[in-house]
Amino acid sequence: MKVTMLGTCSPIPDADRCQSSFVVTVNNTHYMFDCGHGATRQLVRAHIDPASVNVLFFSHLHYDHIGDFGHFILSTWICNRAVKPTVLGPSGTREFIDRLLENGAFEVDIKHRAMSPKRRDTIEMIRPEVSVLSPGMVFEDENIKVFADYVAHIPRDVSPCFGFRLESKIDGKTVVYSGDTGSVESMYTLAKDCDLLIHECTFPDVEYKQGVMQHFTHTTPRLLGKFAAEANVKNLVATHFTNLDTTNPIVKKHIAQYLPIEMVGPEIMDEIAKTIRENYKGPLWLAHDLMRIYL
Repeated sequence: MKVTMLGTCSPIPDADRCQSSFVVTVNNTHYMFDCGHGATRQLVRAHIDPASVNVLFFSHLHYDHIGDFGHFILSTWICNRAVKPTVLGPSGTREFIDRLLENGAFEVDIKHRAMSPKRRDTIEMIRPEVSVLSPGMVFEDENIKVFADYVAHIPRDVSPCFGFRLESKIDGKTVVYSGDTGSVESMYTLAKDCDLLIHECTFPDVEYKQGVMQHFTHTTPRLLGKFAAEANVKNLVATHFTNLDTTNPIVKKHIAQYLPIEMVGPEIMDEIAKTIRENYKGPLWLAHDLMRIYL
């Protein structure tokens, strides 16, 4: 099993990080989780043919987790995708895709390209099979089983948010993904005794700017370390950083609405690792784009 981190950032544009996405490869088959901005380009950089990625899971419908999906679908169509994609996401996923593609933003583009016989004959490749997630086992094929459950990020009536547990049928390894979430019992159940936990670590353990984050729930390094230790996680990847290591003056200007600017810079990553390790003593990675982990 191989995990390839495609994007490890949160919503603010970053010159060095793309937005949330990664791929799990089992038995030479690729399974993609989230599709934030830059994901398609990162697949190519990782030497994974985007047209060979046939199954996608959306943790929730925030744009930093789905913003590259239109580019992914259309570019794999013109790159001669051979298998109709399957997309599993929360309620609203079907409407998002419908309004994005043939009945929405890319309607003109699709109509024009479909004038070509080759594209017209493969039009089904931009009509994904969509399954709406609910707690329990949500996907199974010859390689893997995937389980999902609700996590706590934004109000569920706005958009349900999900975490995932992928279990390999090939070697029994397990990879768990938090999506965006705070501390919640369902996530503990998903992560218990897993081989690899990929978990958001959006903000450091400092006070956020008042009012900015009142409608969002995230996980800090201290909470993440405590959670990973209690769940007996064998390996931990912290990801979805709010541009914490940036030196770019434009990015720093915009991150200042969330955090004291003196908390931003490459040195903060050492503090994040140190804080996680107050409780979690196992192998730890702070994610960066195109990082690969082999299990």
